[in-house]
Amino acid sequence: MADAARDRAAADLPVASLTTLATLWRLSPTARLLMACRAVRSIGQGALVVDFALYLRALDWNAAEMGLIYMGGLLFGAALTALSGPLSDRVGRKPFLLGYEIAQVIAAIAALVSAAPAPQIAAAVIGGYGRGANGAAGPFGPVEQAWLSSGLADRDFGTVYSLNAAIGFGGMGVGALIAALPPLWQGALPGALAFRPLFALVAVGSLIVLALLAMMIDAPLAPEAAAPDPAAAAEGRRAEHGMLLRLMGINALNGLAIGMIGPFMAFWFHLRFGVGAEAIGPVIALGFFLSSISSLWAGRLTRRFGAAGAVVTMRLIALVLFALLPFAPTYGLAAACYVLRGAFNRGSAGPRQVVGLKLVGPGRRGFAASVNAVSMQIPRALGPLIGGVLLEAEMLALPMLIAAALQAGYLVLYQVNFRRVG
Repeated sequence: MADAARDRAAADLPVASLTTLATLWRLSPTARLLMACRAVRSIGQGALVVDFALYLRALDWNAAEMGLIYMGGLLFGAALTALSGPLSDRVGRKPFLLGYEIAQVIAAIAALVSAAPAPQIAAAVIGGYGRGANGAAGPFGPVEQAWLSSGLADRDFGTVYSLNAAIGFGGMGVGALIAALPPLWQGALPGALAFRPLFALVAVGSLIVLALLAMMIDAPLAPEAAAPDPAAAAEGRRAEHGMLLRLMGINALNGLAIGMIGPFMAFWFHLRFGVGAEAIGPVIALGFFLSSISSLWAGRLTRRFGAAGAVVTMRLIALVLFALLPFAPTYGLAAACYVLRGAFNRGSAGPRQVVGLKLVGPGRRGFAASVNAVSMQIPRALGPLIGGVLLEAEMLALPMLIAAALQAGYLVLYQVNFRRVG
């Protein structure tokens, strides 16, 4: 029965694009502008997810020091996420996104004009440079998710959030291609200076996003209707909290795994195979472009098997490829494992967001999105420190093997707890 359903899903793939276009037509102007913001924002993020660690290396930072500032940035972001999601349920979404883009402009200009440690630390902590957010508004990504869900029909959740993720991955791919350019102007901008123009790219992108945000209407949030049966409402709220607590525990495994190796992939390729940005950038770009395609496919899978089913299917394939990656004998094979693994892993982003949002009612989606994000961000903040120390000790395979084991546990628990969600 399951095999037949999968066969039908494969046969229906050509229809997925038509379904996506029809869904996009039904969206509000604000929802479309939010997706446009994600597209613009993701380009600068994609460039720095490749080159920020290489830039710091050119400034003589070591892996352990990089891990420390990544950890600081993630902890800072987690604190903002924990506050902003629930608060946005009360006061609206737009102010948080405006504040984020203004901070991005300031951080990018500071990193552009100075190579001193303080601006780089500020860029990593406040700007989130090097970690990549797939076009989301950093710690205010949950606010953005909740805003996108406003007025969205239940049948459209999987398609819309998968499309939103696909847009971000496509922009990240463009940015990763741009990240391969610094070696071309090394003659005019020697050494670490060659990476500086990328910070101007981020600043310009944030200015464009600010202009788009100014065009959006932040409609007042409708208050939750009074429950006719307070006892039943309290019981429903307890059930929601129970599901969110499970999600937090399970996400912790995934967050720690991502943090251990995610910020260091470009650096890992450099250490393992001696390649530079000109070789790494196109590979990471291809991974993001394929992730964009797989995100659209994930929207179709969600309609067939539910959001949780799409997550487990895609991430199981990614896990096998991830476990093989550290044993690849050549850069070409390692790059192939990385690209395919990233396509399946990142492609599940939309369905994962849907699972988190559907655990609660519409009036608490900012809160739920924050819980979903923070429960990954805090353990993810510890990951770079652990991964950085292991890489500095030249244990190149161990961080990936530990991360693969953590993600295997995450998948088992995710399937057990959320298989009926979405």
